[in-house]
Amino acid sequence: MKWKPDYDSAASEYAKAAVAFKNAKQLEQAKDAYLQEAEAHANNRSLFHAAKAFEQAGMMLKDLQRMPEAVQYIEKASVMYVENGTPDTAAMALDRAGKLMEPLDLSKAVHLYQQAAAVFENEERLRQAAELIGKASRLLVRQQKFDEAAASLQKEKSMYKEMENYPTCYKKCIAQVLVQLHRADYVAAQKCVRESYSIPGFSGSEDCAALEDLLQAYDEQDEEQLLRVCRSPLVTYMDNDYAKLAISLKVPGGGGGGKKKPSASAQPQEEEDDEYAGGLC
Repeated sequence: MKWKPDYDSAASEYAKAAVAFKNAKQLEQAKDAYLQEAEAHANNRSLFHAAKAFEQAGMMLKDLQRMPEAVQYIEKASVMYVENGTPDTAAMALDRAGKLMEPLDLSKAVHLYQQAAAVFENEERLRQAAELIGKASRLLVRQQKFDEAAASLQKEKSMYKEMENYPTCYKKCIAQVLVQLHRADYVAAQKCVRESYSIPGFSGSEDCAALEDLLQAYDEQDEEQLLRVCRSPLVTYMDNDYAKLAISLKVPGGGGGGKKKPSASAQPQEEEDDEYAGGLC
């Protein structure tokens, strides 16, 4: 007379209870039932179904506006998905968790997107990985973490180059240059452009011409030319975080007001003014 727990039946009953609580809008009880379902599946070594139940518990917490707790369970589910051999599902769960955290904690959202990207990269799913790294890059820029953003953009650009998506590489180079100039690192900005000459089609593109004009304007402290480039449709139609970087960029020493470099036509007048600065006598 050996008795063995029937975890499969228990999991099924907990799942039914969770749905009933959810339909009755009793979300706390629904969350608890999903957690009990997850435990039953885990005891039965059914990792995929356990992960699904943990994710559902997370969704109940999301509806209860308890986002950090929700994300903890989704992260736990993602680990189980990987252990189960379904990494794509893990990455998609982490992506959803990142979206939940964006309004609350940008740093945590970046971490989740980077985790999801790493899972896709391990599976050689470069397009999905690059998209998630892109989300992380934009959030790093939004937080003005420019050192991390520069590294993230470099990784992103390398992925698009490997996929031979060259026009997107050009846009990433513009973003890199904007970030490096906000770091006041003109040499690093130049290097980004020089490295991009190896990307097919870049040297003859309007992106390349705009970047060369931008670097020249920054180097010569020509604010008029810098504004012209930064407010061109090529730049302002980029993702909003990069467009804002462009609009706020100033020449070195320009400060908040941004002093315009004197034009050639203005210089003789200045010299004439200096000649009579002390009066006629």
